[in-house]
Amino acid sequence: MAIVRWDPFRNVATLQDRINRVFNETLPRTWDSGEDLALRDWNPAVDIFDRDDSIVIHAELPGVKKEDVSVEFKENILTLKGQRQCDSEVKEDCYYRRERAVGGFQRSFTMPDGIDVEKIKASYKDGVLEIAIPKIEEKKPKQIEVKIE
Repeated sequence: MAIVRWDPFRNVATLQDRINRVFNETLPRTWDSGEDLALRDWNPAVDIFDRDDSIVIHAELPGVKKEDVSVEFKENILTLKGQRQCDSEVKEDCYYRRERAVGGFQRSFTMPDGIDVEKIKASYKDGVLEIAIPKIEEKKPKQIEVKIE
């Protein structure tokens, strides 16, 4: 039987190749891939935060017209849908590089219990959509003074 020297890094290259293959197959294209990113689906970046009286969602939608955005609330899920149109003034063969994605998008968020669906408001300014989802005011217990005789 031959003695084989143990090398802890022998299988690292194989492991790295396997990890790279998994990421390439499951994740969308990256900026470094050189592929036309404008043709892939895109999701707008969002911030979701809590205020005392409401939950607020800010969605970045540069280049999206107000008419091309819809907000829907159904079964405790808020869905944001829209479409960013391609610039029709520029011919396809005139581009040197195209990185801004176009096409449809959809984002859905599960909302917590205790929100007032009837008072949800949305506003759109400078390419940012703000959705304010008011919380239901909690009923405070009524304090009754008890007199002991």
